[in-house]
Amino acid sequence: MSDTFLVPEKTVVSAKGDGEAVNVRSAASRVFLLNLTISNIVEQESLDVAIYGSADGAAWDSKPLITFPQKFYRGEHPVLLDLSAHPNLNFVRAHWEVNRWGRGTEIPMFEFHLTIKEVPPEILKEATAEAKALA
Repeated sequence: MSDTFLVPEKTVVSAKGDGEAVNVRSAASRVFLLNLTISNIVEQESLDVAIYGSADGAAWDSKPLITFPQKFYRGEHPVLLDLSAHPNLNFVRAHWEVNRWGRGTEIPMFEFHLTIKEVPPEILKEATAEAKALA
């Protein structure tokens, strides 16, 4: 699985929303690198992004699998998503919430995108071997 967008490039949001469902069933590894990239914002606002899972792509879990720390600034923010404990999940999608306070318009504006990329099994094996050697 190469880089796939959970939220497409140059997505501009001013309200909460959801990304498209992405099928992860065929991944050889159940560990993924998520990369949230915020490319444009206005001051005094926050972005909350969470990842939800589903077995069928229609009914979504009520609790997120992972939540990014709240963001206020531009930048890249990677996290690992490990679905090893969730073998029944075949789909993931992003959900975001935005908030704005202070002076100026009350409408928030974030331009961002979110990618998901499978971490190859051989890299996971190497990292596990290195961790055991250091222990």
